[in-house]
Amino acid sequence: MERDATDGLGSSPIELDLLYNEIDKLYHAYARGCGLSDCAYWMLYDLVLAGGELPLARFTTSWSYSKQTVNSALKSLQANGLVELAFMEGSRKSKLARLTEAGRALSRERIEPAIEAERRAFETLDADERRTLIHLVKRYAVALEEQISTCAPNAPNT
Repeated sequence: MERDATDGLGSSPIELDLLYNEIDKLYHAYARGCGLSDCAYWMLYDLVLAGGELPLARFTTSWSYSKQTVNSALKSLQANGLVELAFMEGSRKSKLARLTEAGRALSRERIEPAIEAERRAFETLDADERRTLIHLVKRYAVALEEQISTCAPNAPNT
């Protein structure tokens, strides 16, 4: 199969793949600049958006990381004093992750500015463009999942 994404007219899914990869590279470099793995970055991101604490189960459903990757990132965040674990109220089994003071400080310094940068970048599009972008990406993701599942019918759903 020949790879040709040079026409720049939005006529190839390869162009979209390359754009997503470019965005992933931006986030990867930013996470590394924060001294974090990609997964640890997104866990802090999620914690910031949630006000500082989340059930652990949320991390494996929010992002496309394996449970092992999430647990590894969580241990790293704990070891660095950025996150602490506690049992959820009324539970002896379910835990939640909570930002520590050091985690809040890092989040104010690095995660929150990145979230604001995303917002500013998104707002370079007008309201109709933003709605259209979200609608089309969702539609494409659903269609892609359907099509990919026909290639590997025994593969587990995400």
